Amino acid sequence: MTQTQYRQFACLSDNFGVIVHDPDSGTTVAIDVPEAAPYLAVLNAEGWTLSDILITHHHWDHVGGLAELQKKTGARVVGPERTRQKLSEIELGVEDGDHIFCGPMKVKALATPGHTLDHVTWWFEDAGIAHTGDTLFALGCGRVFEGDPEMMWASLTHIMDTLPDDTVIFCGHEYTQANARFALTIDPDNADLQARARKIDELRANGTATLPTTMGLERATNPFLRADDPTIQKRLGLEGAALADVFAEIRKRKDNA
Repeated sequence: MTQTQYRQFACLSDNFGVIVHDPDSGTTVAIDVPEAAPYLAVLNAEGWTLSDILITHHHWDHVGGLAELQKKTGARVVGPERTRQKLSEIELGVEDGDHIFCGPMKVKALATPGHTLDHVTWWFEDAGIAHTGDTLFALGCGRVFEGDPEMMWASLTHIMDTLPDDTVIFCGHEYTQANARFALTIDPDNADLQARARKIDELRANGTATLPTTMGLERATNPFLRADDPTIQKRLGLEGAALADVFAEIRKRKDNA
């Protein structure tokens, strides 16, 4: 089997577009559509025909180009069932644990609410790729707009419990450098984090994207996933506290940073 291919590219001011392609079948999948033009440019350059569009949540900076891209390509649009009730372009709605097939590619929907109530993460199981939208970022997580901290922590736990360490993770935004600076205020003695922050500064200085990341790297360095770490709990004055409460404190500090 030929290895699944992907293209990641800039959209809007700090969003990422992602296209996943199966060379054997020609199946081509877009994940979220901040704006249509960059997607159409990549499809044209690669000679790919878009077959499916997967939506993570309803925010405008993830669906602003959906109508145009769907109209110009005729691709099937799949999204959370809650989102389907908001966006007429979505043909198929999914719930937590549902599987769909994009050509031969099996994709699992993981409900990951908190940032929004309708949010899902898309996991291409056999390809070892996931797109976490605005739930999990490199060294961060999304702001909690529609849910609450307990819901967001449950969603991050769901991701950690489901995705293997070698899963390649894409997300919605290039926030990594700012996230790294904040992470060091929460977990300053983490040698892996220190090394990663230096590498991120090098990448950004060269204009290079910091994504994708991996699940294992996030487990080791992302403070929002490390609420169970005794060192972090002690630094926050929350030793032995409920993990959702530790997460909530980290999220509050990031909101106020």
